[in-house]
Formats: sequence, C-alpha cells, structure tokens
Amino acid sequence: MSALRNSILTGFFGRAFAVLGAANAVSAAVEAGRRPRANDLTKLGIDPASFGQVSR
Repeated sequence: MSALRNSILTGFFGRAFAVLGAANAVSAAVEAGRRPRANDLTKLGIDPASFGQVSR
C-alpha cells in the first residue's frame, strides 16, 4: 500500500473515530445534566458558545 493511500485511510478513520468519540462524550454529558466540553462540540460542528442557548 502506498504511503499516500495509507495516510488517507488513517486520516479518514482517525477523524471518524474522533467524531464518534465526541458524539458519545456529548451525549453522556447531556444525559448527566452537565455541559459538554467545548472541544467535543467543535468536533461535531456545534458552536460551543451557542450550545447553552438551546432550550428543550
């Protein structure tokens, strides 16, 4: 496997696992009634500043 193809696959899978981990962390924080970490929200494409303005 070429180095370019290997880096593309590694980058894709790395980002995919990062997004899944962030989604899991955010959902656990919301279920527990805590504010999710800004880094996890940013990975999911959510603005951390506007997250607190969302009402149920």
